[in-house]
Amino acid sequence: MISTEQVISLVPLVVRRRVRWGECDPAGVVYTATFADYVISAAELFYGALFDTTPQRAKHEQGFGTPTRALEFDFRRSLRPDDVFDMTVTVAAINERTYVLDVTARTPDDEVVFVSRLTPVCVARDERRSISIPTAFRAALQRYQADCRLHASHQETTP
Repeated sequence: MISTEQVISLVPLVVRRRVRWGECDPAGVVYTATFADYVISAAELFYGALFDTTPQRAKHEQGFGTPTRALEFDFRRSLRPDDVFDMTVTVAAINERTYVLDVTARTPDDEVVFVSRLTPVCVARDERRSISIPTAFRAALQRYQADCRLHASHQETTP
């Protein structure tokens, strides 16, 4: 069986996707709105990886949600059915109530497909009001950010 989405690396988190036929318009290219689904899916897998559980369980246990405050895209090329691409998730910023995830998608030959910036805001789950990033989540974001920097510097020094 062919998987359409799988995590292939944890630091940095890399999600491999295969474009499904139903994600494309009649001309055979991915619908623009589908790219948002790709990014949100990568973010959800990121949350699960941070806490080694399912994404919604991790946030539910800590009593917060992460609706999107902002989502930006820079599209570099189109995708067609059965195309494979990898999305790498990095933490660009950690603020008081929001944080910024950069998601860069590349083809297997390292051509950039899109660059996206997702800015979620932390909210109290039952009240839907913004809150400070919970302590355990902030610590996990900071740890991941540091681990990614260490991984990147190791990649630069390894021949």
